[in-house]
Amino acid sequence: MEGCAMNRSDFELSLRDKGQFYHIHHPYHKAMYSGQCTPEQIRGWVANRYYYQIMIPRKDAAIMANCPDAGVRQQWMQRILDHDGHDGDCGGIEAWLCLAEAVGLSRKEVIDQRHVLPGVRFSVDAYLNFARRATWQEAACSSLTELFAPEIHQSRLDSWPQHYPWIDEGGYSYFRKRLSEARRDVEHGLCITLDHFTSPDQQARALDILQFKLDILWSMLDALTMAYSHNTPPFHTVTDKQIWHRGL
Repeated sequence: MEGCAMNRSDFELSLRDKGQFYHIHHPYHKAMYSGQCTPEQIRGWVANRYYYQIMIPRKDAAIMANCPDAGVRQQWMQRILDHDGHDGDCGGIEAWLCLAEAVGLSRKEVIDQRHVLPGVRFSVDAYLNFARRATWQEAACSSLTELFAPEIHQSRLDSWPQHYPWIDEGGYSYFRKRLSEARRDVEHGLCITLDHFTSPDQQARALDILQFKLDILWSMLDALTMAYSHNTPPFHTVTDKQIWHRGL
């Protein structure tokens, strides 16, 4: 990359500008927070997103495994505890299962991943594999989609109770938890990124990594759109009996 490196402030602004590609702008998510989704579409999203949720602690463990800095590992450990639970806190994965029950899914059908679409599985696995193989600073940078997460959680808390009164209010605990957790986490991940990616080439690399993660989240919703909006099975050989259908 030619030219001078961005100063710290401009680099942060460039990272934050990537928010225009965040999946809050995807048509599937827009339909969710505007009340246009059917119960089946909401359940499909919750069931598929669970696969992403259970991979978050494994992604964070991969970052820690590659990081030689004890101080960073100690701080990053909180992310795993937030999702897996600790000291009386049920954790984010359990909170997600409560959301699943609130929208009418059973724990069994979510945990056994019967509804996870191939496109969603491929996207999430790609993210986990990246975190395992990248440097720990690059993998930390990929977590910066948390810059935009509070907005998406707040949009659900603001709109879902109004548009989807059939969802049990108790299911929203995950979104409430992440409002504060995501803000805390992003301060750490942003500091790592701003400290490490200082040359023009490194800063370009960081922006590419963040775009990669944004593409992961967008692709997951593309797969859901095909299955639950266009009613297109993931493979042409899949019959109606094999694909999830609740008759709603």
